[in-house]
Amino acid sequence: MNRTELTDSESAAAVAFLFETGTLRALPRTGWRYDLIPDPETVAEHSHRTAVIGPVLAVLEGADPARTTLLCTYHDVPETRLGDQTPITRRYVSTADPRKVIADQVFGTHPALQAMVAAAVEEFEAGESPEAVCARDADKLDCLLRALEYQAVGYPSGDKAERCRAALVTDSARRLADAAIAMDPAQWQHTLLGTPAAN
Repeated sequence: MNRTELTDSESAAAVAFLFETGTLRALPRTGWRYDLIPDPETVAEHSHRTAVIGPVLAVLEGADPARTTLLCTYHDVPETRLGDQTPITRRYVSTADPRKVIADQVFGTHPALQAMVAAAVEEFEAGESPEAVCARDADKLDCLLRALEYQAVGYPSGDKAERCRAALVTDSARRLADAAIAMDPAQWQHTLLGTPAAN
């Protein structure tokens, strides 16, 4: 693979894009506030676990885990400009297409960077490739896991876990969702502490 040489303006545009993505650390996931959760997770926190879940689903479904991770990583970057839209807000407000937003976000960066990021968001939004299907399921599965975590510490989240479960497409995601619903979110540490360490 050939190394890409950047001009000063392409470098500046790329760094501006990276700074912009950092604002997702402070952008709360709006829907949790409807569930009366006072300090909800941020979009960055959601995107991180989505990017962890995506390749798990991809391996189980026979898709490309690296490509799936890429789609998961970039799928919510347009929210720096659009905000976190929920099904409720989308009933009343139409927003710009995330593909247009991402094109503006990477404008001025090196053409290879523009193409990579734009293609990732386009593929996620289209939802047709096996990788996009896994990435979209990862997005929903993270929401389901978070709903269960909030419930475990006493916050109501209504039927959010069930709605996320119903939206899953892949068999692997549905099986993982069912296992999660049957499990205490803190069970991993209790199980770990009750078993000997691997050599």
